[in-house]
Amino acid sequence: MEVFEKFNITPNHESLYRKAFTHTSFANEHGLVSYERLEYLGDAVMELVISEYLYKNTDNSEGEMTKLRSYYVCENAHYEYSKKLGLNEYLLLGHGEEETGGRDRKAIVADIYEAFIGAIFLDQGFEYAKNFIYKYVIPIIEDKSNCFFNDYKSVLQEFVQTDKRSLVYQVVDESGPAHNKTFTIVVKIDDIIYGKGIAGSKKEAEQLAAKDALQKAQNGR
Repeated sequence: MEVFEKFNITPNHESLYRKAFTHTSFANEHGLVSYERLEYLGDAVMELVISEYLYKNTDNSEGEMTKLRSYYVCENAHYEYSKKLGLNEYLLLGHGEEETGGRDRKAIVADIYEAFIGAIFLDQGFEYAKNFIYKYVIPIIEDKSNCFFNDYKSVLQEFVQTDKRSLVYQVVDESGPAHNKTFTIVVKIDDIIYGKGIAGSKKEAEQLAAKDALQKAQNGR
């Protein structure tokens, strides 16, 4: 399989990897076993590796680490990892699923990432799977241009509720003509500025401020 060359894997049990990319639609058409059990296993491996990563690389509280882990070990995040690694290229789909866009469907693309990690774990062992995640996935997490959620304000609100802290957005600057204003907004947690956003609307500036705060929280500010 081309995937072995791409990630420099020398498989002990090649069939595990084929199974990791076998969707139920393809499995049903060809009398095979799908990736569902491997998906379950890979998700658990991800939880452990990301838990250790956050413990070693941040000073966050238990609640904060739990929140961050939920952002990096979830369908949205696994979809991003899978797409960036090009795993959907190897997906085996039934004819109907292929024709209806299954190769790019979020749930399926996320599932095969989990299944692939599960296959690596069974085939190569935990340390190898961990090293794979650190080599290929942690850089995606640490890339500040990436985020696996859309509503940063809502996520930040959930984040601070863990420790029952106050959260306030404040306009600190407003410039430009009425038809083309620029707003600078800071977000304060317990009266300490954690993030800043600058945009052409208050709503967008608040989202950028929340994103900034979340990225700083990830680094254990």
